[in-house]
Amino acid sequence: MSIPQRKDVPAEYQWDLSSLFPGDEAWEQGLKTYKEMIKKIPDFQGTLNSSVEAVKICLDFMTELGILGERLAYYAHLRLSEDGGDPTNQDRWGRFLQVATQAEALAGYLKPELQSIPPRQMDHILKELPEYGIMLRKILRYKPHTLGPSEERLLALQQETNETAEKTFGALTDVDFDFGVIPTPDGEKPLTHSTFQAFMMDSNRSIREKAYQQYMGLFDSHKNTLSTLYSGNVHLDIYVARVRNFPSALHAKLFPDDVPPELYYQLVQTVHEGFPVLHRYYELRKKILHLPALHMYDTKVPLVPDIHIRHTYEEAVDTVIKALAPLGEEYCSILKKGLLGKWVDRCENKGKRSGAFSAGSYTGDPYILMNFKEDMLRDVFTLAHESGHSMHSYYSARNNPFQHYEYSIVEAETASTFNEQLLMHYFKQTASSEEFQRYLTVKHIDDIIGTFFRQTMFAEFELNCHTSVEEGIPLTVETSRKIYRKLLESYFGTAVTLEPEDDLEGLRIPHFYRAFYVYKYATGLAAAIALSRKVLQGGEVERTRYINFLKTGGSLFPLDSLARAGVDLREPEPLKETINLFKSLIERLEAFQT
Repeated sequence: MSIPQRKDVPAEYQWDLSSLFPGDEAWEQGLKTYKEMIKKIPDFQGTLNSSVEAVKICLDFMTELGILGERLAYYAHLRLSEDGGDPTNQDRWGRFLQVATQAEALAGYLKPELQSIPPRQMDHILKELPEYGIMLRKILRYKPHTLGPSEERLLALQQETNETAEKTFGALTDVDFDFGVIPTPDGEKPLTHSTFQAFMMDSNRSIREKAYQQYMGLFDSHKNTLSTLYSGNVHLDIYVARVRNFPSALHAKLFPDDVPPELYYQLVQTVHEGFPVLHRYYELRKKILHLPALHMYDTKVPLVPDIHIRHTYEEAVDTVIKALAPLGEEYCSILKKGLLGKWVDRCENKGKRSGAFSAGSYTGDPYILMNFKEDMLRDVFTLAHESGHSMHSYYSARNNPFQHYEYSIVEAETASTFNEQLLMHYFKQTASSEEFQRYLTVKHIDDIIGTFFRQTMFAEFELNCHTSVEEGIPLTVETSRKIYRKLLESYFGTAVTLEPEDDLEGLRIPHFYRAFYVYKYATGLAAAIALSRKVLQGGEVERTRYINFLKTGGSLFPLDSLARAGVDLREPEPLKETINLFKSLIERLEAFQT
């Protein structure tokens, strides 16, 4: 169970970043070219109002610059993710951010100047340059929230500084934190972010309790630092929103996707309406585990402890591909080649970023970071999840120009959790025993809790913290913990006995440093459940409609592209459908108990 150094991980288990750059030396040359190119950005200032040709020359250049900048960013980011403690990786990422900040500052005039073009002239530009039409219309949307060139330059120069809280949080928790080891019947095992999840699913309650207390204890010893970091990030969100003339930080964060705040409130309200069935589940869990009191470290342990499922990485890939067969031969063959090829960085190593993610760019392969463990069925689902992201990137990049190939996070989470729904369906269809069926029912329940109910709780926490500061109430260790504890009480009900350290969880969630992000997990799951049912119960029409959704990229706003795919998140029905599915799974689990 010792965690290897990066240099000791076999090359065949690592991703190959050569689709971005052949190696570090080529990246350095790319950065040199980028530095030279950004010197030309000011050349276009004051020319955009002169002719269509002037606009085209400028936008063509900025597109070329953007593609190179994205390649540089992804390569540096992925190398840093391999080993965040490596000074070379830190230096590479830092140097890129410095140059990227300069580029953004130099281009500060661009949006205001485009927005200042008279409407009739802009209509002509849109007609003559259809390849830039979507991008230009999105820029024009921001006119009420765009400042003058000088102010935009100042905001751009802040970009690197603005990331200090998030970067410090990552360095502290991913690199500096040493959680120690946990004694087990098989000897001492290291406690890390990724192994923590495995410990929480251990059938030995004393091991779960020890791991939980030791893990949370380290956050407790740094609670003042972590609270200060998060408070600073919340204040930054509010500052940017006010500078850009938004009513609130929530409005500012939802504006790029054209999502009304009412949808956010609707999500919270609808989930609150589902509390009775959620609390019913925790009462049932306590009964099944034969516990007088359920604690947080009891909420993830499988309720079928005797089932041990093991997949090698290759077996996991095979299972995922079989599960995704309803999406067609093309989808599956492309994905299989990538997963068994060089898209994936499979194994945990010291300094490597915890968890998993997909990083799909316009010119590079859609890479996947994993910390794959053969004894974790959860990691098979994670592989399916990240595969959904990567195939979304694959189709989007090949069916759109660079200027609008990027899809929204709401759409991204739909594509990823869609794959999880198909994998769950496959496992249920092929399960060879009632015991495994029961196990899958429990896992499906827990997945909905984790992605729908829990992410909504996180979203509500973010909303309450930002609202508190916007109303003039300081966000301290005590106030943030009070907000979080109240939510724990509401979401877990009386079945779960809370301990003093439980509300520290609000200080350990990385996604909180990208405000109002996590609600997209919940809405994405709701959309995925609805769309996966359509594909599983339909035929070629439904499959084509879904694949076309993956190809949409950023050519539509997310609510519009999802509506075209067949699900309308503006209405509460998809949310209620998710709660109804959850209720049916609870009833199925109750039936297993009789």
